[in-house]
Amino acid sequence: MGNAADALGDPSILRLENLDTDIPPPAAALRATREAVGADNANSYLPFLGQHALRRAAVARISADTGVSLDPERNCIVSAGGLSGVLNTLLAILEPGDEVIITDPAYAGLLNRIRLAGGVPKLVPLTIVDGGWRLDLEALARARGPRTRAVLTMSPSMPSGIVHTREEWEAICTLVRESDAWLVHDAAMERILYTRQGVLHPLQFEGMAECTVTVGSVSKEYRMIGWRVGWIVGPERVMNDIGLVSLTNVVCQVGIAMPGAAAALTDPDDGVEEAVATWRGRRDLILDELADLPVVRPDGGWSLLLDTQAMGIAPERASALLLERGGIAATAMTGWGEKDQAGRFLRFVFANEPVERLVGLRERLRRAWGT
Repeated sequence: MGNAADALGDPSILRLENLDTDIPPPAAALRATREAVGADNANSYLPFLGQHALRRAAVARISADTGVSLDPERNCIVSAGGLSGVLNTLLAILEPGDEVIITDPAYAGLLNRIRLAGGVPKLVPLTIVDGGWRLDLEALARARGPRTRAVLTMSPSMPSGIVHTREEWEAICTLVRESDAWLVHDAAMERILYTRQGVLHPLQFEGMAECTVTVGSVSKEYRMIGWRVGWIVGPERVMNDIGLVSLTNVVCQVGIAMPGAAAALTDPDDGVEEAVATWRGRRDLILDELADLPVVRPDGGWSLLLDTQAMGIAPERASALLLERGGIAATAMTGWGEKDQAGRFLRFVFANEPVERLVGLRERLRRAWGT
């Protein structure tokens, strides 16, 4: 869909298909990156597990959120983006046929990384309650089995925007502990919240410090997608294995990008609060425009889902018609879960279009679908 919209070269097309944002990164990150371009120590394979300043900043961020004491050298390595960190973690902990519990809908990139690592995704459906998403706790319990090796979480999640409640986290953590499994937590969006609930992290729950691996990145909260910098934080007993996988898989990170990432993490004026307010405004406008349609409210993140199947339009067809007749690029959730669950939905990313351009979205849908 991104390629199709690019090929048209029409600036009036609403780009709601790709997880980009038009809000710039922190100024301190830009300055540090420009300085790093000319620095010899940023043009190196070393240190293999990431620059020390960034490792210190990453564990300081997680420790501040969770109260768990972490050592930057023993508990953290830097990855070439968050998804690289997820894949390297899965490669380190999974054997062929091991099962990984994950929600449905889920990012197709996460599902496919489970498969690349030899694992089997065990999908737990999200349900719609009071217009928003909730985790089906009974289905979560049923998903547990003798081959359960990990639960892969993301909150807020992409594409749904679910933000797990304390009750849901308790259920997830209990399952992990009782299964002697790993919790792999993708924390890429954890501060992009549209509720009054603060950040809930699995390390805040009893007994999770020895079985939780947190993968973060600067791509979303700090609007630094092109830097490709993330971090993996976990108990010492698994970090050597993850480090060996990282060396074999990617060798090292983007040297000139790590100083900018460290600057973002340590900048008190990081712009996250202001960016979240802007994204919330865009989300709210879309929810208002589509109030008469089966849209599901996201409580965080950058995207929301519309059940076009309930409207009698297959998402793939809805997507094609939107681009052709409505001037909107949006992505069908084919392959983002089961066909009768995630496969019902069309995704709208609201992080990259200002509210002035989003006004009139409902009329564009009416023009495309005749509804």
